Amino acid sequence: MAKDKYKEIFAGATADAFRIVFPETYKSEGDSGPFFAETVYDALVVPKDPSMGRFCLPVFPYARLLKQAPPQIALQISEAANRILIENDKSELVKSEPVGGFLNARVSAVAITRSTLTTILRQENNYGDSELDEDQTYLVEYSSPNIAKPFGIGHLRSTILGNSLKRINKKLGYKVVGINFPGDWGTQFGKMIVAYSKWGDENTLKGEAVKNLLKLYVRFHREAHGDDTLNEDARQAFAALENGEPDAVRLWKLFKKVSNAEFDRIYKMLGVHFDWVCGESDLNDKMEPMIERLRRAQLTSHSEGALIVDLEDEQLPPVLLRKSDGATLYATRDLAGLAYRWEKYHGFHKSLYVVNVAQVDHFKQCFKAVAMLEEAERLATDERMTGRVKHVDFGWVKFDGQMMSTRKGNTVLLEEVIDKATDLAGQIIRDKNPDLKNLEDTARMIGVGAVIFSQISVRSQRDIDLRWAEVLNFEGETGPYLQYTHARLCSILRRYGQDIPTVIEFDLLDQPEEQRVIELLADFPEVVGDASEQYEPYFIAAYLLKLAAAFNRVYQRKDKNNRIDKIISDDEKLTGARVALVQAVVIVIKEGLRLLGLQAPEAM
Repeated sequence: MAKDKYKEIFAGATADAFRIVFPETYKSEGDSGPFFAETVYDALVVPKDPSMGRFCLPVFPYARLLKQAPPQIALQISEAANRILIENDKSELVKSEPVGGFLNARVSAVAITRSTLTTILRQENNYGDSELDEDQTYLVEYSSPNIAKPFGIGHLRSTILGNSLKRINKKLGYKVVGINFPGDWGTQFGKMIVAYSKWGDENTLKGEAVKNLLKLYVRFHREAHGDDTLNEDARQAFAALENGEPDAVRLWKLFKKVSNAEFDRIYKMLGVHFDWVCGESDLNDKMEPMIERLRRAQLTSHSEGALIVDLEDEQLPPVLLRKSDGATLYATRDLAGLAYRWEKYHGFHKSLYVVNVAQVDHFKQCFKAVAMLEEAERLATDERMTGRVKHVDFGWVKFDGQMMSTRKGNTVLLEEVIDKATDLAGQIIRDKNPDLKNLEDTARMIGVGAVIFSQISVRSQRDIDLRWAEVLNFEGETGPYLQYTHARLCSILRRYGQDIPTVIEFDLLDQPEEQRVIELLADFPEVVGDASEQYEPYFIAAYLLKLAAAFNRVYQRKDKNNRIDKIISDDEKLTGARVALVQAVVIVIKEGLRLLGLQAPEAM
């Protein structure tokens, strides 16, 4: 991941200082212990008060090891670190300062301003890119809706999180493959076939076909409560589909066709793309080979007529491979899919499954079964996928306090939410800027952005309760707020009407508000890396909100005469420096929004 060069300088000097001040303890701990530069780097945190320094090292964890009070340790290490920085001609860039039990780092304002803005203006949207290993393949499975059911709010979070993780890891240099794994197989299709045969006709698959299929699905479950023969009919219908009977296959293909057309339309609206679409049905011929591998490894057994893998773990139930009637299950397909992906992508670097928290145990079971299989087969480390697969789970999505349920018919369609957000955005634009060109396109951009940001501005582990007033709020910590900030900055550049100066007086950007923005700009590469390592696009969303708020303080700052301190003034050199800062913020906000899946309008 990208490293902050000032942190590296500070961490290196601090690690060397520990070795000099406490040589005996250093010898006993070794070169990879708490005094190692990488360990110090990873322990650095940001002070709550930015005036205390750019970052700091808490010394408290060293107190027991060194048998001294934290303030004493901080004082000694700070003095030694500053001597080392002077000897290495780095003292003009970074200085160490003891504050209680912390080592605070002060970074040269001119140095960080010059290096950060120069890098951003030169690299533009490539700022924050990394080249970890272009030969390493990174798989991300996301969205994966069920065929014959509408694309509801419940599908949105997986789609948005996965799409963002795909973009983030691609920026870091991985060869990323976005995978859609639609649910196009299973007993629910027996139910759909029965429902369509009883209550549907050709008109069902015309117009709003997927909505019509949902009505049939809901009706099936409602009537099956009083008529259990419907469930038996559904089991027979799915058996007919598994056996390849023409009528069942024909209906199944029709359901897939209308569903995929609807999904593609929604994905286009969201700006979401996939590199590989592989449905559950594509694994039908791969399940038996996987089951056979498990048998040969002597990992299968029978329980009440079903074929299982006993996980030998009291916390996890066994993996059910075949039911007593011979039917395969979701777990069987996922195990087959794991092996298929491993073979297809020649030993991937990592494979993420962006799936709701309800599937936590399911993935634990699958990953444990694969680990047991690879251990039984005595595969070499580089031939094992164990440790390379990860379930990126996320909390539930509710709407106005209610859980969504397709079976009960209380699902909110994503398109309805986007349309409402777009309508509201259009109304606001017409009130504030009625002459805006491409008003409808901009309104759609903002409406989609509002919905996407509602999903990604919350840590993935937390549940989301969507409420119209919050989703469509165009003030505060929302997607439209960030988009508006970007548009405002673009208007400043249009007003300037010139190229950014080739010679910039960086030392003129010496106001505290400007320095805060510059420090945040310098943080962007690390934020992208953290979002990848923690599987949390939220980090980028939170970062962008901080950056936008920091620049808005620059924009609204007043001079000593209590007048707005304008960015564009009669002072050409100062204006040139400030416009360069504006351009850098535009670049980073636009790129950050892109990584989250939002567009950045230049006018609103």
